Amino acid sequence: MRTALVIGTGLIGTSAALALAARGVTVHLADHDPEQARTAAALGAGTDEAPEGPVDLVVVAAPPAHVAGALADAMRRGLGRGYIDVASVKGGPRRELEALGTDPALLARYIGTHPMSGREKSGPLAASGDLFEGRPWVLTPTRDTDTEVLNLALELVSHCRAVPVVMDADAHDRAVALVSHMPHLVSSMVAARLEHAEEAAVRLCGQGIRDVTRIAASDPRMWIDILSANPGPVADLLSEVAADLDETVRALRSLQASDEAKRREGAHGIEDVLRRGNVGRSRVPGKHGSAPRAYETVAVLISDQPGQLARIFADAGMAGINIEDVRIEHATGQQAGLVQLMVEQKAAPALSAALRERGWTIRQ
Repeated sequence: MRTALVIGTGLIGTSAALALAARGVTVHLADHDPEQARTAAALGAGTDEAPEGPVDLVVVAAPPAHVAGALADAMRRGLGRGYIDVASVKGGPRRELEALGTDPALLARYIGTHPMSGREKSGPLAASGDLFEGRPWVLTPTRDTDTEVLNLALELVSHCRAVPVVMDADAHDRAVALVSHMPHLVSSMVAARLEHAEEAAVRLCGQGIRDVTRIAASDPRMWIDILSANPGPVADLLSEVAADLDETVRALRSLQASDEAKRREGAHGIEDVLRRGNVGRSRVPGKHGSAPRAYETVAVLISDQPGQLARIFADAGMAGINIEDVRIEHATGQQAGLVQLMVEQKAAPALSAALRERGWTIRQ
């Protein structure tokens, strides 16, 4: 691939353009908002000048509702040898393209894709050339997809250092409803409980509520576009969640009963949902997509000052211990917090001892 045209210079489009440009591809940028394309160009993502002729690959990075129209227009104008989109739903855009009467020969030059990566922030200023590194990038070819276009798409994924995953388009849409779209709505519903909560209660927020509500900070307008393109599978999953919620509410009410048998029944209901949650959580892939592993946590008290994290990592490195994961829990109302260092179980005692020797306070 020598040339590419990215249509849509938001977070995903600009991040892909940055990755391509860094690997020597001549990238042209286009957007319905010319200022946004100029911003992406100023960041080093390419040029906002139109290409002189057809490019090797056209990347449509528009919201799902606008993907089919943008693709049809690009195909009609003959802007590229191959065409892909990076929207978060895949079945709908292809069916819309077919409904628009797109020439089957042009449809063969198109493949729907979806990089499974993003941020709560949007726009070109939030973009990063390494946004997709190590992340799955779904490709949804059909039996009619041209091999050259599939190869171009795979080359793009390689340039972005993502991991290609081939799926059926409708299977992809059901999958993202489960692992992305439905969880986002549930996160928003939990966060909505805080809107009118008493300030004294909100000040007690810890890492648990931060973890659950993190994705609720995303742009509602963007999510309306996403959910409007995949409402059925998301609604089906929320119906299942609603059934679990009804059962859990009944179980909690039973725990309030004066009858011992009722309380036992309630405790059993709560235990059931918690255990099923344990089993489901255990299926979430671990580091590098491998099977999840159990790590030991070493909690270190730190002050909110520059360089504290760098010192901890440097001290762990000097002890010859690899940090597998890290979390930070901030103390409410204090300039301090806990850094939770996840390490192999056998390494935890050595890390604790090494950090204590270097003056760190370890919390048990």
